[in-house]
Amino acid sequence: MAAPVCRQGLRPRALSWSRQLPWTWSALHTSAVRAKNRAARVRVGKGDKPVTYEEAHAPHHIAHRKGWLSLHTGNLDGEDHAAERTVEDVFLRKFMLGTFPGCLADQLVLKRRANQVDICALVLRLLPAHKFYFLVGYSETLLSHFYKCRVRLHLQTVPSKVVYKYI
Repeated sequence: MAAPVCRQGLRPRALSWSRQLPWTWSALHTSAVRAKNRAARVRVGKGDKPVTYEEAHAPHHIAHRKGWLSLHTGNLDGEDHAAERTVEDVFLRKFMLGTFPGCLADQLVLKRRANQVDICALVLRLLPAHKFYFLVGYSETLLSHFYKCRVRLHLQTVPSKVVYKYI
């Protein structure tokens, strides 16, 4: 009785819902694992693509050739609220990107020290100085009220994006 059941499982079966594939076989398919990490890497081109220092180094070089972009003690053993700090980092980055539209030259560096958040950024000189002063005061005041702690912006202006090398 077991033999007809096994033979029946390997016979082609018609699918009523498929018109393109009228027959299918029930079998197990496997493939080889390809362990190649390509995330957060800049593709190599003809040598005409400008990249910054952060983009030029692969993610596995963090803490060897480049530093962390978010400095806090949330990832230490026994510390709580690491997920909340990550969500706050994403919010701060999106807030700054929206407050200074098209003016950020590179990634933000977020530093948490005791009851203070420092935001360091390179900013392009696309706006007049008085608008930058207003946006800095606006951002510091609004974020200080959101997070109930002191938020400081440390901006450095550059005439154009800083190119580390061409890939």
